[in-house]
Amino acid sequence: MRKIVHAMSQIRQNQINQAVQAGSMPGQLAERRIREVGDMFNFLDHELSGISPTATNEKLSEVMTSGDFTYAIQEFVQRQSLDGYKAMGFNFEPLVKSDVLPNYLAVNRYQDRNSLDDLEFVGEKSQPRAGLRSDAVKRTYSVFRWGKEYDFSHEALVNDDMGYFVDQAMQMGVAARRTLEKYVSRFYTHATSIGRLTGFASALYAQNGRLTSARVSEARMAFGQRVDARGEPIQADLAFIVYHRGLEDTVRQILGSEFTPELATNAVNVGRNFIPIKDPYITGTAPNLPWHAFTNYSAANVIPFILARLAGRPGPLILRKRTDTEAVSSMLGSGTPVAPIMGDFESGNIVLKVSDVFGTYIDGTEGNLFDYRGAYYSSGTAM
Repeated sequence: MRKIVHAMSQIRQNQINQAVQAGSMPGQLAERRIREVGDMFNFLDHELSGISPTATNEKLSEVMTSGDFTYAIQEFVQRQSLDGYKAMGFNFEPLVKSDVLPNYLAVNRYQDRNSLDDLEFVGEKSQPRAGLRSDAVKRTYSVFRWGKEYDFSHEALVNDDMGYFVDQAMQMGVAARRTLEKYVSRFYTHATSIGRLTGFASALYAQNGRLTSARVSEARMAFGQRVDARGEPIQADLAFIVYHRGLEDTVRQILGSEFTPELATNAVNVGRNFIPIKDPYITGTAPNLPWHAFTNYSAANVIPFILARLAGRPGPLILRKRTDTEAVSSMLGSGTPVAPIMGDFESGNIVLKVSDVFGTYIDGTEGNLFDYRGAYYSSGTAM
């Protein structure tokens, strides 16, 4: 602005000099006008700067240079906010059976995992022997509260000219969903759950092989040999393969090959009949990437996992603390509620909270396996 004021002063002085040369203004009058112009624009310069010199030999410094205009254009006019990373989702719903609990107290669920005795030959005039009826399996679990609180100052929201906080509620919902996805992923990646499957003497529940169509077939054969608590065969079929994201090409190759992709022969690929589910939270170092197999609980009631929720809370809630501030016109006048962006009375903070309620079955030896008969694990460490 000072440069503009100086340019206006020079223009006015040139106009006066041209009037003197044209003879339309006496010389003495022109000198007086030039002094007035100088005094006027010095006054404007002083008011714009807001700084008074403390000594006669001091000069007022420039508050904005020509380089500052370039900086302002580059930094403020041309700035914009780019979209953030896109989150990778985990569609875990087919793997877990949902349950709704009435409150936060522990509940008991009973499942009949036994069959009755076979009939026996009864001779003439003989009495059949008494049969045995085993108890159902008892499982106890409850739900718990999960949450996170965020607070923002009134000034931060007002100054947010790029819209960082516009989608804050949506981001809080995404964080709640991600928390639940990680929670379900730990059902089968937890060391206790894996230890339960690898602790069996036979290879019907775990192996170390990398994911191939042949090993998918081995896992399917293992599911085909599952029995109930009395040793009777049950319908526990392999339905889902849950895999590390690094195995995506391997899964596509298995599912897309009519013939066994690992063999040079024309053997039919019998291992491609499964539903793939990519879990981005499974950890591993290539090429030793783990994978899991599970039953479809809705098809045969072989339930590998349970996800419990509180009644009336099917998903997360985004909450905001109500402002305790009112606008008044006098000490005795009635108050008027202000906009939530004004925040609380003490600090002006706006407080948001995301809350969810869920839980699952937890056991010191079973991990989170509601029924180990519906699960299969491979560490992927062996060729």
